[in-house]
Amino acid sequence: MSEPAPSPSRPSTAVSAGGRIAAAMMVQNVGAYAFTLVAARLLIPSSFGALTALLGVILVANVGSLAVQTTTARRIAVSPGSADRIAATATAVSLGMGAAVGGVLAVLSPFIADILQLDSAWPVVLCGAAVVPLTLMGALAGIAQGQHRWTTLSVVYITSGVGRIVFGTAALLISTTPTAAVAGIMVGAWLPILVCGRLLRTGGVAGGRPYAWEVLAGSHAMLAYLVLSNLDALLARVALDPHDSGLYGAGLILTKAALFLPQFVSIVAFPRLARARADRARRLATLAVAIVGACATAATAALSGLALVLVGGDQYAEVQPLLWLFALEGSLLAIVQLLVFDALARRSHGIVALLWVASAVAATLILVLPLHVAGVVVVMVTTAAVVALAAWVLSSREARQAARNP
Repeated sequence: MSEPAPSPSRPSTAVSAGGRIAAAMMVQNVGAYAFTLVAARLLIPSSFGALTALLGVILVANVGSLAVQTTTARRIAVSPGSADRIAATATAVSLGMGAAVGGVLAVLSPFIADILQLDSAWPVVLCGAAVVPLTLMGALAGIAQGQHRWTTLSVVYITSGVGRIVFGTAALLISTTPTAAVAGIMVGAWLPILVCGRLLRTGGVAGGRPYAWEVLAGSHAMLAYLVLSNLDALLARVALDPHDSGLYGAGLILTKAALFLPQFVSIVAFPRLARARADRARRLATLAVAIVGACATAATAALSGLALVLVGGDQYAEVQPLLWLFALEGSLLAIVQLLVFDALARRSHGIVALLWVASAVAATLILVLPLHVAGVVVVMVTTAAVVALAAWVLSSREARQAARNP
């Protein structure tokens, strides 16, 4: 796991790195979705709907981890000689941020539990506890990504997926409740830290305040994106009855699969985007993500019966005709995610306002209109398509302005 950093300029190296990261992220995603599938089969639809909402809480609370990763990777990519100092700063900031976010969730747990119609606040408290190791994992991933340590980064992703399926399933077998499921996720989140924690550094922290401000700015952008991409997971629990929210949660398994399937493109391309204005790299990466998404959507439409098995089986048969729409939603959100990463690599935050406005419009439609499962997913597909197009236009315009004003 201590492989030398490969040269980012060699195409063969990029292809090899992409293959390794794709395989590792596939293992990570298989672990995450295998756990979701196990939960869908063990829990009744209403309890699974609650777990889906709690997973949305974790994702939104985990924005600090994603911001730490992108900030750390960008800084190491542009200043490789300062890698150890940046790693020490990332370790300190991620630990403090994880503890702070976890504390806020604990304080707000009764309020959140009431909104999500949970029987207890403890699942939300456990979500907060899981944020600590997840944020540290962001530092680990950013250090490895910025130094092009693709093997180490692969191990981080693999242990993340293994930790979720092993400990999450074990917890559900002990107690078939959403609380047990979240407890298992929290324990499993420590596995990457135990395996790869040697990359984390203590002491030698310098420039902590500028780093922290950049992380906060990145957190704002990632929060805006994660709110948009998880809006329906949270609002389905509010706008739909418990049974329909469970059906919607099953469909979201395909949304998340289509969203994360091409994520390796963003991971490998990010250091290159951070070092230079790479308009061609952005176009190629966007094309690659779009092709993967189109294939995923077409495959879901053609094999809806198999897709139904993957999301939980016959008890979710009512949602089968809509599964291709859930896959399309995830594919469009994957394009938006790539363009958010591109904006962060260029330290541009114009896309943030677009994400917040889109989230507000979609949330209003979902909460005000008398929608059922089909209506909610159509709103999200339309919103994601509009945002993807607008984000592409915005990034292209900013790239042209940067070229005219170097």
